[in-house]
Amino acid sequence: MDPLLLQATGSEPLSLSEEYAMQHSWMIDPRKCTFIVLDKQRIDEDLSCDDAQEAAMVGDVNLYMNDVEEPFTAEIEIMIAESDCRGKGFGREAVQLMMAYAIERLSISKFQAKIGDTNFASLHLFRSLAFKDVSHSAVFNQVTLEILVDEELSQALKSSIGALQLFD
Repeated sequence: MDPLLLQATGSEPLSLSEEYAMQHSWMIDPRKCTFIVLDKQRIDEDLSCDDAQEAAMVGDVNLYMNDVEEPFTAEIEIMIAESDCRGKGFGREAVQLMMAYAIERLSISKFQAKIGDTNFASLHLFRSLAFKDVSHSAVFNQVTLEILVDEELSQALKSSIGALQLFD
């Protein structure tokens, strides 16, 4: 595993059995949501049908709805694991799609992103999506950004994802 990616995402390496256990726990936990980010070009380029989707996986976008005092607040995070896919818009599109889904299907009214203060690409991404800095933790070297959902944000997300037919 790429040590820079682990540092940027605040992750620890997992064994295959640990990864399966984590994925199972996510599948049954209604307070978590994950989308796998695929590169359609990788599906179109090669491989048999069975291998194409796995080869096309480039990252994931996740939601955590763990604040019992604010049940309509979700922490959102994005990881583009494939270095050759970073900076190509995959993260932006995935975050926008997840936000649109969370607003429409989960009634989320506020998003938070907690990002390492040296993860400049993620900080830039969320700030460019109108998230505002609300705090900095020197202990965790982490910036917390937030955005409140309003009609303007909802319309901007719908506009940015265009004609995609979501959630039908």
